[in-house]
Amino acid sequence: QVQLVESGGGLVQAGGSLRLSCAYTARAFSSYIVGWFRQAPGKDREFLAAVDASGGSSHYADSAKGRFTISRDKPKNTVTLQMNSLKPEDTALYFCAALNDDYQQTGYWGHGTQVTVSS
Repeated sequence: QVQLVESGGGLVQAGGSLRLSCAYTARAFSSYIVGWFRQAPGKDREFLAAVDASGGSSHYADSAKGRFTISRDKPKNTVTLQMNSLKPEDTALYFCAALNDDYQQTGYWGHGTQVTVSS
């Protein structure tokens, strides 16, 4: 069964940090770009960051630059999103997804992990 599974969400105070992990099925997704997205209630899903298959190249949305860092651990088949200086507006359901070489969605998504930032 091919899958992506997120973990690491939770409740944190404003200014705090969280580290989200995305564990993926190696045989299915080791050659894919993996991205992190989030969706807040009543809002569209928002791209945050992505890392290529080698882990050597990453891209960020403006909303994530400077506070979020994406990384890939190939031996452990995980992609991590380190989030610092969290704000209440970062409250959302966070997803990881497999992307193609054009950074387009492939339809493979995890179920998400909730992040709640209190003021």
